Amino acid sequence: MDYYAHRVAVITGAGSGIGRALAVNLARRGTRLALSDQNAEAVAETARRCQRFGARVFTDTVDVTDRQAVLRHSAAVHEEFGRVDMVFCVAGVIHTGRLLNSEFSDFDHVLNVNLLGVVNTAKTFLPLLISSGGGHVVTVSSAFGFFSAPCYTAYSASKFAVRGFSESLRQEMRLDGHPVSVTCVYPGGVRTPIMRNGRFAKGEDSAAVTKRFDTKVARMDASRAAAIILLGVRRRQAQVFVGADAKIAWILVRALGSAYQRLVLWVGRR
Repeated sequence: MDYYAHRVAVITGAGSGIGRALAVNLARRGTRLALSDQNAEAVAETARRCQRFGARVFTDTVDVTDRQAVLRHSAAVHEEFGRVDMVFCVAGVIHTGRLLNSEFSDFDHVLNVNLLGVVNTAKTFLPLLISSGGGHVVTVSSAFGFFSAPCYTAYSASKFAVRGFSESLRQEMRLDGHPVSVTCVYPGGVRTPIMRNGRFAKGEDSAAVTKRFDTKVARMDASRAAAIILLGVRRRQAQVFVGADAKIAWILVRALGSAYQRLVLWVGRR
């Protein structure tokens, strides 16, 4: 029997990208799904794709920055399925541009979704994961969660924070003897609409940035990324690197320490 068969998986940000790809992959494996997204039409389309494989799907429109909405969603999922085995905290946004040219509201938006959305989701579902007897929290950081670059101060700050949150939560679960694993995922360039839906600081050429991301950075298909993630989760790995670019970035940081930043600046000036 497939490892994921008959389990209940909660996925935030399930309306597109990696969230949708995870949902469809799990649907093929017989997982029962609780899918949420801020975009009701998008998550409904993901549900339709999953139902083609006969999956049982519960959908909800949830803003992960709204703590009360997340709490209501958790209660609804528990009522629907009676248990939760794994939670994939995928919902995320991006902002591009120098801090001097950025608005406070843009910085707040990224931190609220990427960090507090993870905190709200993980904390709310944690009691259900503990009671399952073998739960799993899956967070999504980024290669920018250990490898910073100019013009991504908000995004990097949020993803570095997700990494720290995940590692600390993993330690807490082990220290307290709770049967919950914590996996932090570090994607490199994956083809998702995150940049097209992102925010841009004053003076940024949003079309050029998006085109560069889509053609030169985002080389991996989201379905391939989902397969890598699910393999790592099944193995209960603490870290899952998605793509050669993420792995190379990790090796560079480990080898060079803070000196990697000089390499980034040298490449940026060429």
